[in-house]
Amino acid sequence: MSHPRTAPRRGVRTRHPASSWEDALVTGGGRVGALVHSTAGLVRLTLGHERLFLPSADALPAPETARVLPELRALLLAGRSREAAERIAGFAAAEDPGYAETRWIDPLVPAAVLSFAPRSPAPGDPLRECDFATGVVAETLPDGTRHRAVASRADAVVAVELTRAAGLDGTLRLDPPQGPPPVRMAVEPAAAPGLLRLAVRFPDRPAGAPAAAPAGYTVECALTAAGGTVRPVPGGLELRGVRRLEAVVRITVDPPGDTPAAPPAPPGDTGFDRVLARHAPLHGRLMDRFRIGLDGPPAEGTAPAHLARLVDAGRYAIVSSCGDLPPTLQGVWSGTYDPPWRSGYTFNGNLFSAVAALHATGTPELMTPVFDLLEGMLGDLRENARRLYGCRGILVPAHASTSGRHQHFGPVWCLTCWTAGAAWAGRLYWDHYAHTRDRAFLRDRALPFLTEAALFHEDFLTADGFVPSYSPENTPAGAGGQACVNATMDVAAVRDLCRNLMRAHRVLGLPGGRRWAALAARLPAYRVAPGGELAEWAGPAGPLEQAEEHAHRHASHLYPLWYEPDPALAAPRLRAAAAAAVRARLDWWRGEESDEMAFGLVQLGLAAARLGEAEQAHAALGMLASRYWRPTLTPTHNRGELFNVDIGGGLPAVVAAMLLGSTEGRADLLPALPGTWTAGRVEGLRGRGGLVVDVLEWERGRAHARLRSAEPRSLVVAFPDGTRSRVDCGPRQAISLRFQTFLHARSRSASKSCPDPSCRAPEGYSH
Repeated sequence: MSHPRTAPRRGVRTRHPASSWEDALVTGGGRVGALVHSTAGLVRLTLGHERLFLPSADALPAPETARVLPELRALLLAGRSREAAERIAGFAAAEDPGYAETRWIDPLVPAAVLSFAPRSPAPGDPLRECDFATGVVAETLPDGTRHRAVASRADAVVAVELTRAAGLDGTLRLDPPQGPPPVRMAVEPAAAPGLLRLAVRFPDRPAGAPAAAPAGYTVECALTAAGGTVRPVPGGLELRGVRRLEAVVRITVDPPGDTPAAPPAPPGDTGFDRVLARHAPLHGRLMDRFRIGLDGPPAEGTAPAHLARLVDAGRYAIVSSCGDLPPTLQGVWSGTYDPPWRSGYTFNGNLFSAVAALHATGTPELMTPVFDLLEGMLGDLRENARRLYGCRGILVPAHASTSGRHQHFGPVWCLTCWTAGAAWAGRLYWDHYAHTRDRAFLRDRALPFLTEAALFHEDFLTADGFVPSYSPENTPAGAGGQACVNATMDVAAVRDLCRNLMRAHRVLGLPGGRRWAALAARLPAYRVAPGGELAEWAGPAGPLEQAEEHAHRHASHLYPLWYEPDPALAAPRLRAAAAAAVRARLDWWRGEESDEMAFGLVQLGLAAARLGEAEQAHAALGMLASRYWRPTLTPTHNRGELFNVDIGGGLPAVVAAMLLGSTEGRADLLPALPGTWTAGRVEGLRGRGGLVVDVLEWERGRAHARLRSAEPRSLVVAFPDGTRSRVDCGPRQAISLRFQTFLHARSRSASKSCPDPSCRAPEGYSH
């Protein structure tokens, strides 16, 4: 079988001008990163560190609204949504004047700008390149100055090389980021022939700042020059006739206290090539875990081959920004003191989109920082649950950075009403086990977290269901505000949480699973709206109908389809309603009004793929691909603007879901293959149950897959023509399957069109 080469070109090459840092090419080693955005007259790298959040305010505890919870519930059950939200905001401000205005999290900010200004620049646009396989960014200026940069995963440094055949003549500088900082900073620069240094302290760091908020930071740039001269001048170093300059930059973020943190030991061998030699194998192995090639005619505004490039580009952004912490809204990068939404961790959608493909594309170890972040905040999450609702367990806020305290909300964006965050995070814990089969992780980390998430809902749930509730960031038609009753997302997330807890108890052989079945039995049922769609709110709020509002960027009511489909949606009526909800929201996205929050299309694409609605999933991908990427192949939040990595994980996740559906003990091959993908080859897909798809390829209606699993198991495989087969596989027992794609008939996979549980082998099936 011939097929398109997987990842024929893993990178980008462009002359797109860098008018701002948002036009940058990026390199990241997880803990550190650099935005590379040079012009003809200035080589420019904006340097960042994953822990450099600017301490801007005290971390107030969540307001103790548990004291007025009966009043809030009465207001909501009377349909008085806006009054309930205003009561929360007013109560918080009366309890602490710091809540009189909306509070924001500490922002992720850049550390410094390393620049080189040639003495005699030439006109024109630089040639700019980024190699996704190695993480190296290179730029060639019109005057012949060339530089390479890489942020090292091995050494947590940024290495830079500058060369010019005629010699480097100009000024090298290490400066604070441009623009006025929102808090006072004490900056101490230093320059010597072999060193540039920038020491920054935050003398006004609030006394009540979280422990994770730094006291300052230091940037040290060790320099090695070949040929010519280097001498200090005001503001930096003057280079004359230097053939090659190497710089190794280390950023040290200082914890609170009087003594700055000791910098980590320098790498044994410095210099660009040595740093790259240690970094490239680590980065390359992560990128090489998954490869994809697609072929076919353009459709929905994009060609299949371009989609494959965007999968690589998205994975590159996410892999590069997973370090000890997960990606923020902007990954490990920031170019401003005031990034959009402070570039923290947004738990009501963005972060989950960013990490959505980590398991499916074979990099489960990069999910560990998410768990580390959450578990490091457990004290705050317990405090949130107790103060806001008087409940046991944990409550995850919508926004966080240096603290897990729930302090960002207001009368419009009434985010304290959103209680699904811990249950949603619990799905990531279960999926980590489901993909890796790591029972120690399930016992020691997943089960405790899932249990605390469920404890909250044991206490919080009432006879009326979820009161208050919140469907991120939508307002029921005709309602006065976003606070609501029984958002479908809450119902779905807690249903999923209970199912995963019961499975965890069963896998580990532990008693107590029936407790969570009892919690699941208390949950409201899903509802079909009068228009036939799966309703975003599972019922009325007293006299308020809580009617559908499809003109919205989120699609939170489709949560039951983002991961393993909720078994309840196997019912034909609910399944048809879910498909109608996807179509209704996609119709809005096709209009000009839709603009911001690209990951809403990820939510729709995942739901469509789980339903086997190939063309709807492809429509979501087409809008993602054609609207939300810069010419540098970095993703954006709005159409063509706002640097943001959410869909760097989300777009690959949708593609993966269209090619493989998986639940415990079952795999659906090509469940949502669009007609325009006439040929393709994928290597390294992963599924639940420890499934590994070494190869999946198709062309001219014929397909081949080679499967194995992390542990010996029996597996039901479903094919696009509606047939199924049971196979046995294991770590060293690969199974080869040959089957028809039936693209010409636009058939759905067995999970969509074959309710008969019996299994039969398709034509061409082979071991």
